[in-house]
Amino acid sequence: MNEMIDYLQRSWWIFLLRGVAAIVLGIMAFAWPALTLAVLVTLFGAYVFADGIFGLIDAIRYRDRLKRIWPLVLESTLGIVVGVLTLFWPGVTALVLLMFIAAWAVVGGLLRIVLAFQIRKEITGEWILILGGVMSILFGGLLVAVPQVGLITLVWIIGIYAILFGVLFMVLGFRLRTLDAQAGTFA
Repeated sequence: MNEMIDYLQRSWWIFLLRGVAAIVLGIMAFAWPALTLAVLVTLFGAYVFADGIFGLIDAIRYRDRLKRIWPLVLESTLGIVVGVLTLFWPGVTALVLLMFIAAWAVVGGLLRIVLAFQIRKEITGEWILILGGVMSILFGGLLVAVPQVGLITLVWIIGIYAILFGVLFMVLGFRLRTLDAQAGTFA
């Protein structure tokens, strides 16, 4: 069995947790749209940090079984760094924090697309990773293109992204759980 397929199948619950965390962030953005941008960015920073920790722990756990873990380690490390900068650098303006988030989204999206192309011959359903990657790149690009939009609009953009991203990762998690590892297809 391919080591990447084994890794993904055993890690289905990590994708599920990441999806749930993103959906919770998105719901919070819609439930409290009057939150200041600084509070929302801090919440997003906490999410990115936790997401990076989960991803890095999982990549380290399976490092001996995987040959191509650099996209996973790089994405996770980037999430941890952006999360720490967001959480512990309070003197930074909201615009700079948004650029950190935008950079994390674009690079993370690119790495998800790379991972999807690495495993595309081994499983079906890699389109979920590709779609998540494209969505992350578009989200990051949107933050760079229109950082001056109103706070409520920005909160909604982040909320929509978080919910869509969360749903995709939950779908991926459940599909990985039903993966027929021998055939490389979803049941």
